Amino acid sequence: MRDHSQAITELSAMLGERLVTSAADLNLHGQNETYYPNTPPDAVAYPETTEEVSQILKICHAQECPVVAYGAASSLEGQHLAVAGGISLDMSRMARVLSLDAEDLKVTVQPGITRKSLNEELRATGLFFSVDPGADASVGGMAATRASGTTAVRYGTMRENVLALEAVMADGTIIRAGSDARKSSTGYDLAHLLIGSEGTLGIITELTLKLHGVPETIAAATCRFPSVEDAVNCVILTIQSGIPMARIELVDEMMVRGFNAYAKSDFPEIPHLFLEFHGTEAGVKEQMSSFADIASEFGSDGFETATTTEARNALWAIRHNSHYASAALGQGGHIWPTDVCVPISKLAEAVLQAQRDAKAMGLTATIVGHVGDGNFHAGLSVDPNDSDEMERAEKFTTALAETALRLGGTVSGEHGIGLGKVKFMNAEHGAAVAYMRAIKTAFDPKNILNPNKMFPAH
Repeated sequence: MRDHSQAITELSAMLGERLVTSAADLNLHGQNETYYPNTPPDAVAYPETTEEVSQILKICHAQECPVVAYGAASSLEGQHLAVAGGISLDMSRMARVLSLDAEDLKVTVQPGITRKSLNEELRATGLFFSVDPGADASVGGMAATRASGTTAVRYGTMRENVLALEAVMADGTIIRAGSDARKSSTGYDLAHLLIGSEGTLGIITELTLKLHGVPETIAAATCRFPSVEDAVNCVILTIQSGIPMARIELVDEMMVRGFNAYAKSDFPEIPHLFLEFHGTEAGVKEQMSSFADIASEFGSDGFETATTTEARNALWAIRHNSHYASAALGQGGHIWPTDVCVPISKLAEAVLQAQRDAKAMGLTATIVGHVGDGNFHAGLSVDPNDSDEMERAEKFTTALAETALRLGGTVSGEHGIGLGKVKFMNAEHGAAVAYMRAIKTAFDPKNILNPNKMFPAH
């Protein structure tokens, strides 16, 4: 690994106390939510403006020092880990709302603001930012990983909700991509190339986001099914019937067991759907009635509604804590999370295969999914010190990725590539990977932006 002391010296002169090398801060920035070992950077920089980010990158580019953007550290594939050392670029001090245009349903923000903080800022406007990955992630991190979540079936992912952005390139050049207009036919779409690039092409420093009106009426509900197959087939018919679901989440029997263990809930330990409906009062009643009719065809039982804000929040808090609920089922206290996305017509086949594989490999696995768009997650309870269990977990994730590709899907609908899914890039993209590498080389010829991510080693 290269010596980055000269870059650190220059950055310290520039940032003063906002360039930190204390063991506690480095250790914090080397942690992650999953099973990866602690990977501290050489230093942590805390920029406050786009111009400072530009100056940091100019220094690091000249010294060939790696730079890895750091948001809320909620990613599940280690995207924020500085595996090649260098600088962790902590964006938490760039967390302001820069402008709000309620008439055009858009807001411009700095990347460090979290989605919950943004929606708190928007509370009085009657508007909200829709993308909800569960964790209180930073908006910049959500864009960099092309985040999705529970509401994507109705409102879309980050890809559909970013209108424009500002970014700093590897050499410190500041660019703007996209515009305030809702569409454009000019030039290459650099904004959406940067969205999902996981900090390997540029550092996002400003985002213009699409907003939505808060629905007049919101209602949540749960119902249970005799089997995962019944629940998934209910989802398929619901989507095909055109019911505009705001959220439709599958939890399998093991995930329900985890909820009961972690949240002290008392759900029957069989597959459930967690649901949410948005619209007018009459529209929501009609949606719920139509869904209930479809669900009854697949043997659903126990259709229970949550119409108050408190009851809805409590229900989705249980769902959003699935990561920790999965950990409650194991002995090691760690989760090996993975996700895939398949055409919804293939969803039941993929989920059932995942359950069979976990059982055959002797793994404790939960399944939870944004099944309205064919995306589901498996959470494996693992002990990183148990080499046999970790080997079985890796075999499971490989088998799941192979299942997704065989069924015409993708190895990740939401988590991204990071460290964990690099090995699947060639299998999914084939010859296109060479063109992706060419883009990376053009944008970042010295390979300082989040190196060793996205692509398998040559």
